[in-house]
Amino acid sequence: MNQSALLTAAIVALHTLIQLGLIVRVLLKPHRDPSARLTWIVVVIALPMGGIIAYLLLGETNIGRKRAERMHCVLEQMPPVSAAAGIEAPSLKPSIPARHAHLFQVGQSISGFQPIGGNRASIPPDSNAVIEALVADIDAAQDHVHVLFYIWLQDNNGLKVAQALRRAAQRGVTCRAMADDLGSRGMIHSEHWKAMQTAGVKLARALPIGNPILRVLGGRIDLRNHRKIVVIDNWITYCGSQNCADPEFRIKASFAPWVDLMIRFEGPIARQNQHLFAADWMAHVDDEIDLLLQRPIPQVTGTPSSSRSSPNSRNTGNPSGTEAAICAQAVGTGPTVRYSAMPELFETLIYSARKTLVITTPYYVPDESMQAALCASARRGVETLIVFPQRNDSHIVAAASRSYYAELLSAGVRIYEYVGGLLHTKSLTLDGEISLIGSANMDRRSFDLNYENNILLYDPDLTQQIRQRQQRYLESAQLVDLEQVAQWPRHRRLINNSVAILGPVL
Repeated sequence: MNQSALLTAAIVALHTLIQLGLIVRVLLKPHRDPSARLTWIVVVIALPMGGIIAYLLLGETNIGRKRAERMHCVLEQMPPVSAAAGIEAPSLKPSIPARHAHLFQVGQSISGFQPIGGNRASIPPDSNAVIEALVADIDAAQDHVHVLFYIWLQDNNGLKVAQALRRAAQRGVTCRAMADDLGSRGMIHSEHWKAMQTAGVKLARALPIGNPILRVLGGRIDLRNHRKIVVIDNWITYCGSQNCADPEFRIKASFAPWVDLMIRFEGPIARQNQHLFAADWMAHVDDEIDLLLQRPIPQVTGTPSSSRSSPNSRNTGNPSGTEAAICAQAVGTGPTVRYSAMPELFETLIYSARKTLVITTPYYVPDESMQAALCASARRGVETLIVFPQRNDSHIVAAASRSYYAELLSAGVRIYEYVGGLLHTKSLTLDGEISLIGSANMDRRSFDLNYENNILLYDPDLTQQIRQRQQRYLESAQLVDLEQVAQWPRHRRLINNSVAILGPVL
């Protein structure tokens, strides 16, 4: 055998050993469902070099050992939300029917937050109104403003928020702003980011990438902070699907407008979102802000508010004079939180439905158990409706989502496709009483890879308002029926089903 043949044999043997090593790693990796294991094994074997590279880049949920250790250390040293004075006040005790108590138990098992009462909320009519309300709250802030966004653009709304933060910092309000290093890279490297820093706004980049080549060696680049959190004066918080951007979303203008739902809350629920923000902030910045979590919680009253008072004595009555009684619970998930947290919450909600279940999500790439839960909901007689965008900014995810249509429709799920833009709202309403809103999609990325924040709430009135917003989406959507899906060309079904095979690695 000549030297060239020996070299070739050595390369083949080395490649085979690497493949076998990766296959063993796939089989031994904890918390991986069988379909995901099988998919990765096929990828590694079928794509000799590409499969190995793909697994090294995307195969494991790893943000980096040092980063993970710091995050866990921060969480361990942070005081529990219950350490705040007044948290046990009778006015904050949640009033949740026994039939729904188990839902909040699941939420508590994820983030450790108990459901808390004494909140009130409002739903701005559209994305621009959300920014107007947010800017007004920042301009009225007296102690601190904390914002965290996955995408923060240099457009009209993005700059409005940046300018409001600058004004607040210049008048002595402590402002902290964090943006994901990938999703907000344009803003982070812009003059506006520097201007905020010059004005005194404390800034941080979530999950900084640095050198992409070296970053790959220390953890996956595509594990991102997808959260959207605003906390003002420990009492006002925003939660929902909206990034800090115009609805025209000019970086993907062909899919615009982005249609979002954001809820403005006042009350002790802000303290739980504060906890999520503080954990993210201190994991990246040497700035201990956990003492904010121990400040006394103001007494909740039903007196109408005429002006904003100090952060520690703010009047919390709502404009209509009715008592603030919304029971809410923040749920934060991510790659360093326990495995399967978000799908467990979704599935528990789905299986608990008895009358109606309405879901909106832009990205649907479920695992088998979630798909089965939705089918089971319709089969037991629950009116089960789900709304997707007709045009999705991710063609791959859109194809994978549609591969699940036939099974859902056969089970009795009613599927609608929104035609008025990209429906980006992530919402779930249950039996007219329970709602879940936030940043998490119903896909593998939100389940396993991204840091997400949601709020689970019990309040028939607020749930009805969310349901009315969902109804607006339905009125601007087209019903998809089983006959229509059956008539899709064979090549389209082939593409959809082929892409869906990659669901575990999307």
